Amino acid sequence: MPALSRTLIEPGVVRGQWWHRLDDGRVQCDLCPRECKLADGQHGFCFVRQARDGGIDLTSYGRASGFCIDPIEKKPLNHFYPGSSVLSFGTAGCNLGCRFCQNWDISKAREADRLTDWATPEAVARAAQNAGCRSVAFTYNDPVIFAEYAIDCAIAAHERGLKTVAVTAGYINPEPRAEFYAHMDAANVDLKAFTDLFYQKLCFAELTPVLDTLRWLKRATKVWFEVTTLLIPGHNDSEREVAQLCDWLRENLGGEVPLHFTAFHPDFKLINISATPAATLRRAREQARKAGLRHVYTGNVHDAEGQSTYCAACGVLLIERDWYRLGTWNLNDQGGCRFCGTPLAGQFDPRPGGWGARRERIKVG
Repeated sequence: MPALSRTLIEPGVVRGQWWHRLDDGRVQCDLCPRECKLADGQHGFCFVRQARDGGIDLTSYGRASGFCIDPIEKKPLNHFYPGSSVLSFGTAGCNLGCRFCQNWDISKAREADRLTDWATPEAVARAAQNAGCRSVAFTYNDPVIFAEYAIDCAIAAHERGLKTVAVTAGYINPEPRAEFYAHMDAANVDLKAFTDLFYQKLCFAELTPVLDTLRWLKRATKVWFEVTTLLIPGHNDSEREVAQLCDWLRENLGGEVPLHFTAFHPDFKLINISATPAATLRRAREQARKAGLRHVYTGNVHDAEGQSTYCAACGVLLIERDWYRLGTWNLNDQGGCRFCGTPLAGQFDPRPGGWGARRERIKVG
C-alpha cells in the first residue's frame, strides 16, 4: 500500500482524520471514546490534538521523545519473533490519565516539553532496516493519539519488509480502530484492571471500550496480540478480580492469547503504594493457568520460570527466558513443539533472534 499523502501545516502539525463539526461551532474529536468537544484553540485531553481552523490537528506528527532499539520481549511480546530487535519510539501525551503511569514523564508531557527528535516515516523505516530490526514499535505513550503518524510509519515500514507493533491501552473508537489496526502486525494491549471503578478512579476512563477492542481484535483481525495487566497491591490484585479477568479472557479470546502479569513500582501519583510482591505475580499466574489460559507470564521481576514458554500439550520448555535473554529453544521450523509437534500460537522465525537484553538509543532523521 503506498504511503498516505499528508501536508504539514507547519512543522509537526497535520490535519487529523477523525472529527466532525458541531452545531454550536465547536469540533468533536472522534478518535477515542473521550470524544473531546473543543472550541478553536483548545487541546483535547491527550494534549496533542487541537481544534484549529474548524477542524482537529495532530500537533506531534513526525516528532518523537526518542528512538531506541529494544528486545521485542520488552513490549512485552513473547510470541512475536522472539529474540528479535525492534525500533521503538513514542511522542507525548496520552488519552488516559493513569495515576500509576510508569512513563508519566512522556505520557503527561506537553508536546514541546519532550519532543526533541524529528523524523519522517521514511526515515524511521530506513533507520530500523539499517539497524537490522525485525519490526518498528509505537510505544512509550499510546500510539492511538498519534495514529496518523503511526499509520504512515507503518506503511513505510511495510514497504521495507518490516513488521509493526502497537503498544496500547486499546482506548479507541471503532472507525479509527479499523484503519489503525489495518496497518499493525502485532499489539500488546494494556488491560489496566477488570472493574469500572478502577478505570474511573485511577485512569479517568472506562473499561468497556477496552474490552470491545480486545474482542474485535480476536474476531475481526489477523493482528497477533498479547495482553498485559499491571498488578497494583490493594487495587486490582485480589484473587477474585484476577479470576474474573482470566475467565473473561478465556471465554472471549480463547486460551491461546498470552497474558502478562507485571509488577507495579511506586511512581507518579501512587508513590504511597508498595511494589508488587513477586509472590502476587506467581499466584496470579497460577490462577490464570488453572482458569485455562495456556501462556501466562510474569514481568518486571526476575522470574525465569514465569517468563519462559512451555508447550501447552506436553509441558516441555519451548523458549527459555532470563529477563530478555533467550536460552533453550525447542520450536521446530513450523513454530511447534519439537517433541510432540503441537503448534505454538504466535509468529516465529525458524531460529530465534540474537538481540538479547540490549537497549540502544539511536538518532533518526
